Amino acid sequence: MTNLEIFLKCMDYESAERRPNHEVGVWAQTKHRWLKENPEALKNFQWKDWLYEEEAIDLDKRDYIPVDYGFIPPFKEKVLESTPDYEIVQDKYGIVTKRLKEGEVDGFRMSMDQFLRFPIEKPEDFADIKRRLVAAIPERYPDDLDERISVWRKRDYPLILGENCAANGFYWRAREFMGTENLSYAWYDYPKLMHEMMEFFADFIIETSRPVLEKINVEYFTLNEDMSMKNGPLLSPNTFKEFIFPHLKRMVEFFKSNGVRYFAIDTDGNPTQLIPLLLDAGVDVLWPVERAADFHPVEIRKSFGKSLRLWGGVDKRVLTQGPAAIRAHLRELIPLIEEGGFIPSIDHLVPPDVSWDNFQYYLEYKHALLHFDFGKLDD
Repeated sequence: MTNLEIFLKCMDYESAERRPNHEVGVWAQTKHRWLKENPEALKNFQWKDWLYEEEAIDLDKRDYIPVDYGFIPPFKEKVLESTPDYEIVQDKYGIVTKRLKEGEVDGFRMSMDQFLRFPIEKPEDFADIKRRLVAAIPERYPDDLDERISVWRKRDYPLILGENCAANGFYWRAREFMGTENLSYAWYDYPKLMHEMMEFFADFIIETSRPVLEKINVEYFTLNEDMSMKNGPLLSPNTFKEFIFPHLKRMVEFFKSNGVRYFAIDTDGNPTQLIPLLLDAGVDVLWPVERAADFHPVEIRKSFGKSLRLWGGVDKRVLTQGPAAIRAHLRELIPLIEEGGFIPSIDHLVPPDVSWDNFQYYLEYKHALLHFDFGKLDD
């Protein structure tokens, strides 16, 4: 069976010779650790984006249509202050942050930035954002799009509209522009602005996607929407229903009426309280099912049934605990592998406290899980 057939069989809860083999990737610090631990074992790694493929660990091939949903023009990136310990920078989104330098490898930092300033501080600032998000201009598409489409029409692997984190969602975008605290107040202090903003985001993504979907169908589209923490969503279901739900629903309806088979939401944390609204809007997939947020894929399936497909759900923290813990963890996922509608992968990038030996062990027993060789997990 082809990678496309394997993917569709899983998504449609049908039997197949195996389930898809997907992973997200690793921290730069993890890559450097593994290369020191066992350079021979990693000599054939391409170290490209694992969302596309990595033949060295048998990841299934996928391809992505590189639509630019970002700022055109972006804000000017600049360093505002630099010391031996940190630097204060403005990024392409107009966000000013303080970044620690300690532990940085290949531009990948060991800690989150401290956010200092955001591009929207008052309602009138939104005008400068809108001028950078003009939909469907030629610069948003690759010059050779038509040539690529001629190849994609013959594909035997899943095709996705937009690369990872290309199309950021309603809450994600608003948080980028305003910051979490300011956004939390804005729903109440500036409701007119927030209604305008949510409508604008939906229109922008729909109209930027339309020229591509007029030419080719795709397997799925992912809206990146980090809107939860460990203890639940960062906005109430009522706020979500009032401001976001109507526009999410029409966005999903647009995509599904234009050749997109599945609509996925990428959200970290624990969004359980919002799942009924996501399903009502027509969302098909939730990922990466972050286990540190007490978000268990087996329990989600019991609560919400087969309408919600799940990707991810492998606790990255377990990979530090050795073979017995890894086997036990993967055994928990057997019912979902049997049933379908679930693609297991580590619930984010692999962090640097995971050794190569433990990761290799995970891959070996995950391979058994994907191929329904459940007896091996009892060894």
